[in-house]
Amino acid sequence: MRTVEEYLHYLKGKGFLFQEDAIGFIFFGKHYTNASDEMMNTAIELTLKAQKSFDGSFYMSLLETFIANEIHTRQAAIDFVTEQDLLVI
Repeated sequence: MRTVEEYLHYLKGKGFLFQEDAIGFIFFGKHYTNASDEMMNTAIELTLKAQKSFDGSFYMSLLETFIANEIHTRQAAIDFVTEQDLLVI
């Protein structure tokens, strides 16, 4: 399990560059939702897959949806967005 910092570093190595405001937004989401690193990393991953870049409002919406629906694991999040037709993965 990677921390959010480790995950962002990993993504940087894959060519995803986050602007300073995007990184601030990511950590704002953590404090706002009290989400775990696993859920934050999953929201970042799904945002990038759906939007092809980081979209802060999409990311926040995913995090809030996960918290509201008591989703706590990556697989549960993927299952949820697939079942709800929120994303095609």
